[in-house]
Amino acid sequence: MQQMTLTRPDDWHLHVRTGDMLKTVINHTARQFARAIIMPNLQPPVTTVAQALNYQQEIRQATDNAYDFTPLMTLYLTNHTSIKEIKQAAASPFVHAFKLYPAGATTNSNQGVTNLEAMSPVFSAMQEHDIPLLIHGEVTDADIDIFDRERIFIEQKLYPLQQNFPGLRIVLEHVTTEEAVQFVQEMPDTIAATITPQHLMYNRNAILVGGIKPHYYCLPILKRERHRRSLIQAAISGNPKFFLGTDSAPHLSHLKENDCGCAGCYSAYAAIELYAEVFDNENALDKLEGFASFYGADFYKLPRNTAQITLEKTAWQVPAYYPVSTTNQLTPLKAGETLHWQLKG
Repeated sequence: MQQMTLTRPDDWHLHVRTGDMLKTVINHTARQFARAIIMPNLQPPVTTVAQALNYQQEIRQATDNAYDFTPLMTLYLTNHTSIKEIKQAAASPFVHAFKLYPAGATTNSNQGVTNLEAMSPVFSAMQEHDIPLLIHGEVTDADIDIFDRERIFIEQKLYPLQQNFPGLRIVLEHVTTEEAVQFVQEMPDTIAATITPQHLMYNRNAILVGGIKPHYYCLPILKRERHRRSLIQAAISGNPKFFLGTDSAPHLSHLKENDCGCAGCYSAYAAIELYAEVFDNENALDKLEGFASFYGADFYKLPRNTAQITLEKTAWQVPAYYPVSTTNQLTPLKAGETLHWQLKG
């Protein structure tokens, strides 16, 4: 196959930041995707409907008018999130979910939830008002190996949460393990998961072999090859519980390439092309449209898109970086390498 046309996809997990970085990255997403779930972990975080509206307006102002793109906003769950805020979010036409970061789990998560059990009234209200909970599913205990944090979160936290709130729609974000795939497969249809391009393309050797490679460092961290294969099988299975969520997370290059580099891979510049490469390598291009364009919209109870995009099988070289300002730059995933699918137009 040298060309394929898809219903225009959506990105169900995206970081776009603010200021110069937002202006640099947002149109990379908007040229491919009709909608994107926008993560709220700014500094300070987006915790109220009013803040989400302001952030949405900033995103719209930074987006090229040539693109028909809708940012779908989320609120950052804290220990102090009120039932009133849950109700306001559920009534809002532009807020579509709450994001749960265990405190200390990832970038800008220091104001996240410290005690999951204490949040029961909030989860009950979310279940009642049918607003999804998006979860960064890792424990943060210092004595837990970083490669085990997702698995232990599922065992200790997510199973009880689902049992206590069986009607709560939950997205386990950026799944990375065989255990996470099995959990989602076994649970009712209220449980779904997003899968990133980096976790489909790479295992942990990408970070560690031949020297530390900071642009492959993300959280949850890349895992063993058996986990990557499990993710691929889930993505190409046609199971509607698994759908596209890039977790594209832009950081300035010098903040990635230092003695305490930050977590996140920047994939939004060519997200749909990266997924196409994975599906093509598995002879499963016929499964890409459901994964990228249908299943996420169905889970969020939003209409499927009607516009289309076309991808061509043609080689092109990924830029070494994207300029963010006169002094700062952003290094994309696969910088300087060759991709074999390209978005037409």
